[in-house]
Amino acid sequence: MTRVEKNAESGKTVCVTGAGGFIGSWLVKLLLSRGYTVHGTVRDLGDSKTSYLRRLDNAADNLKLLNADLLDYDAMAAAIAGCQGVFHVATPVPSEKITDPELQMLGPAVTGTTNVLKAASAANVQRVVVVSSMVAVEINPKDWPHGKIRDESCWSDQEFCRSIESWYPVAKIAAEAAALEYGRETGLDVLTLNPSLVFGPMLQPTVNTSNQFLIYFLKGGPDLIWDKLWHIVDVRDVAEALLLLYEAPGAAGRHICAPHFITARELLALLKSMYPGYPYIAEESIRDMDHPAPMTSGKLEKLGWSCRTMRDTIADAVDFCREAGFLEDAVDGAPCRFPSLLNKV
Repeated sequence: MTRVEKNAESGKTVCVTGAGGFIGSWLVKLLLSRGYTVHGTVRDLGDSKTSYLRRLDNAADNLKLLNADLLDYDAMAAAIAGCQGVFHVATPVPSEKITDPELQMLGPAVTGTTNVLKAASAANVQRVVVVSSMVAVEINPKDWPHGKIRDESCWSDQEFCRSIESWYPVAKIAAEAAALEYGRETGLDVLTLNPSLVFGPMLQPTVNTSNQFLIYFLKGGPDLIWDKLWHIVDVRDVAEALLLLYEAPGAAGRHICAPHFITARELLALLKSMYPGYPYIAEESIRDMDHPAPMTSGKLEKLGWSCRTMRDTIADAVDFCREAGFLEDAVDGAPCRFPSLLNKV
């Protein structure tokens, strides 16, 4: 009997929060292909927001989509009921400009994560895998030597992030710390994954932030960016890593998922060699900065995880964006912009 058949026969059911997002949708696709039944939470059940999920192989029989707000405990409990595992992928994203970070970003991130974990405990879930981020690892870590490779014991400095009003990292740091502490206090098996900048083809119809990063490099625009050391991973490899963490008996704690690294200037040169003819950002728009030691994904690799090459990931992402029309000029003539979120991490 194959693993897919075993999963289907044993009635393995898992919940994926944020099922409609970039990472969530690829994870749902992978889980369905491996014989799992999936409860997917989304913020809008409308056809335009979910049709791409309903069209996935095995979705008709094995995918149940639910409208569930992370801040609504009862809704999350209903979504997780009957599940043996939970993948917490969703992150609250405010629709308006952040004027009150505690109210709009930080509270929802921690409260939403806690609601998921409490609902998982109530449902006697076997394991919860929480998606954190590289931003909880690499930003100005306290007492970490500049040249030392950054591993799972490295944490971003939350107070530094607050001081520069970089609220997304503050929210991810706080939510991951709260998730791991909840696991220690209650005995719930909680693991976290810290992906880097995630590229790759998209299942959803709208461009996500990380692929907008690539689009900006290709199309050019008015924004200045830092010559940061960027870590890159393929969205399909992130989905595989999440499933591995759920299924691997010996997995525990944090896991960095950041296999490739490249500076902004090096990425610009690579893209130009692969895709000549695009306008591209100007070399002069990239500002110098020091580069710390990179992060390591060794802990994840020891569990058996492997990944695509960076060149293959970039090629698949750019080819998808080109075929989807995302590299064409805006109808209203508005300039392409660099995602502001990524200039603050």
